[in-house]
Amino acid sequence: MGISIFQFFPTDNSSIQQILSLIFYAIFFFYLFFGQQLQVQRILLSISGALNKIKDAQDRSRREIIDFLQKNDYKGDAISHINTLIEYFTISPVDLDPTGLVKKIEHILSVRDERIRSEVRSMLPEKDALTISILENLLEIAAALNVYYKVVRHYYLIGKKTSNLYLLMQLQMVLPDLLREVEALVSAIEPIKNAQPIGDGIGPMVAGRLLLNSEKKQIARDTIFGEVNYKNRVLYVIKAEGPAGNVGQPGNAIEYLISNYGLKPAAIIMIDAALKLEGEATGEVAEGAGAAIGGIGVDKYKIEEIASKNNIPLYAIIIKESIVEAITCMTKEIVEAIPKVLNRIDYLLENRTKEGDSVIVVGVGNSIGVGQ
Repeated sequence: MGISIFQFFPTDNSSIQQILSLIFYAIFFFYLFFGQQLQVQRILLSISGALNKIKDAQDRSRREIIDFLQKNDYKGDAISHINTLIEYFTISPVDLDPTGLVKKIEHILSVRDERIRSEVRSMLPEKDALTISILENLLEIAAALNVYYKVVRHYYLIGKKTSNLYLLMQLQMVLPDLLREVEALVSAIEPIKNAQPIGDGIGPMVAGRLLLNSEKKQIARDTIFGEVNYKNRVLYVIKAEGPAGNVGQPGNAIEYLISNYGLKPAAIIMIDAALKLEGEATGEVAEGAGAAIGGIGVDKYKIEEIASKNNIPLYAIIIKESIVEAITCMTKEIVEAIPKVLNRIDYLLENRTKEGDSVIVVGVGNSIGVGQ
């Protein structure tokens, strides 16, 4: 006689329902007491993977700097010198009394820039300005990646130590955008090492196009200008001095032109790259009003002060691109925006100024690989 397996299990519906209910309640109470710990562990695992990616990016940036120094015959202790410069920090001035705050920020930034530049020059004393600026830009990338890694690691370890689910969830939510920025910084290493134009250099490139065959003069630190007769107007075109990787001081340059040259421009036109929104096309050109310039705000403040004090219309032309495109090798779509920008400049000159007027045109951005 055969024995059926069903002899060992109850077959009536009430028994099956009781078993299913017990399983349900067991799972319910398990997640009630241990569900948060499981979520914490899952999020920690996800953040740990992202943290490793940031660490790899940080290590690569340091290796690239060491490789660059070795290729340029640096004989000192590269690792120690690099660590010192990467860990260099800047303390913001007190803002309890905002009077004179911009001057304080400008002074502190000037001290920082001169300190970093003097250290870089001491490492490669016989190299030209282009090589020095490449090393400065590589150090800036490494310093940014170092900050990203240390901040993410800090909140990761705090969350792990305290099992704070909400802290870890907030960190997990910002990680995708942060990783995009990290990848963009890593992608910027090669074009900067090779002194190739990057997306952010579109402003200086447009200014350089206007300055072709014109005399250029130094007007501020890492900043040049030239006079151009264009459509029966006199354009004073300002850009960062290339092909080194500079952003210049357009605020000081405009201030100098108006104060020392006695210039009374009919308009100031600023050209700069701008971050596009998702769904917008790379290289799309838009026109607006205001000071088109990024950074901490010193140059923007100066330009706005000069424009408002002298009642000068301030126009902006922007070229849209992503954060990755802004700091990596300039793409075809961005280069093809130059004729569109020139057309916008023509339109502004013809419709917002008169023949014989003076106009200041500023190409804003990093001039790596962009000459005059």
